[in-house]
Amino acid sequence: MSIEILIVDDNSDIRNILNELIIDAGYKTRIAANYNQALSEIDKKMPDVAILDVKLDKGDNDGIELLSHIKSKNKDVPVIIITGHANIEMAVNSLKHGAFEFIEKPFDQTRLLNFINRAVENLNLKSQNKDYENRLFYSYELIGDSKNILNIKDQVEKISITESRVLINGPSGSGKELIARKIHKKSKRNNKPFIILNGALLDANKYEFELFGEEKPNGSISYGALEKANQGTLLIDQVSEIPLDIQSKILRVLTDQKFKRLNGNNDINVDVRLICSSSKDLKEEIKIGNFREDLYHRLNVFEINVKSLNERISDIPLLIKYFSKKISQNYNIKELEIDDNDTYILNHNWQGNVRELRNLIERIAILQPNSKEKVSNIIKESLKNANYDDKIPKNSLSIPLKEARENFEKEYLTIQLKKFNGNISKMANFIGMERSALHRKLKGFGIKEFN
Repeated sequence: MSIEILIVDDNSDIRNILNELIIDAGYKTRIAANYNQALSEIDKKMPDVAILDVKLDKGDNDGIELLSHIKSKNKDVPVIIITGHANIEMAVNSLKHGAFEFIEKPFDQTRLLNFINRAVENLNLKSQNKDYENRLFYSYELIGDSKNILNIKDQVEKISITESRVLINGPSGSGKELIARKIHKKSKRNNKPFIILNGALLDANKYEFELFGEEKPNGSISYGALEKANQGTLLIDQVSEIPLDIQSKILRVLTDQKFKRLNGNNDINVDVRLICSSSKDLKEEIKIGNFREDLYHRLNVFEINVKSLNERISDIPLLIKYFSKKISQNYNIKELEIDDNDTYILNHNWQGNVRELRNLIERIAILQPNSKEKVSNIIKESLKNANYDDKIPKNSLSIPLKEARENFEKEYLTIQLKKFNGNISKMANFIGMERSALHRKLKGFGIKEFN
């Protein structure tokens, strides 16, 4: 990676000194002598590292404004602030706005070069971490043999080659983001940006800024998610949380294929594939007036519905094996031995869905137990306080033994039916019962067969 450093200073002697110092250190340089030149260079191409003088030709805090502009476009870019008018307030202000380091003029060249090298190391580390996270996420597969997962895999293959908008419904932690990433990875946009905008995490009054960006009075631009995702894919997670006034603006974007930044006068054209996800039932949200029906129909060109983990228990053993192998590799430890028939696991109410299961296995990996017994104890300890005990009827001690036994048997058969994805033959073989007898037992308990 060839590192490019932007030097911004209105003093030509300092610019030349910095330029020679940085080139001798093996880095490339770009130079700006004033505020407008700097703004043009930043907007033309984001530098890897920036060195900014605080006071330029426009005002006393030009460097701080440029710092804010850089951070609004890419928060990972390290910025070193230099000044000949240093004070504590200025230093604190610089660091508050995200400066990597703050140094006074006249500066020690060795010290400044150390700052630059550290900034580059920091940049490389963040880049490596980001690449690792992306590879890790993209490396995960949709695991399961339930009808729901098999159907979703088929849908992903068919949808990916199209440009259709997609709406993914499912409870929190069920894998909606993974599905969206898989669609993007398999599409012709796979080498373009994949941007996520989470509606649930945004303040209502910041949604428009985050989505459309902003043109500031000083001429600087903050790019929103739509522009960042240009030619790629934008995932709006928890789309149900979009304020109604912003919903109408999104509808116009989908209709006209253009929008205006905040405080902007010019139309911006973008080419973005839109994928939305929701944990709420949007049809219900429409009924109570929280979501526009016309927007719903625009977004819901193709719908994917992900069931909760409690509705596809048969996927749990496969997920355990998969995550155990993956996470063991990530932590460079011996593959975890986890009993996928563990009673606590199968009886647990997985409110956090696949994410909760993965977190459990990662917790086991971090603790690195050296025996199956210790693994089992970690599982019990992790899940007992959640909702395992809720499976036991509160009045179980006040009813006859026969009734309590029947309640347990009904609960047991219901869980096993889900575990084997409705396959009566496999279930009967596992529990040691004839198929015909099992059919009668299920019918007697009023348990509906689904396969």
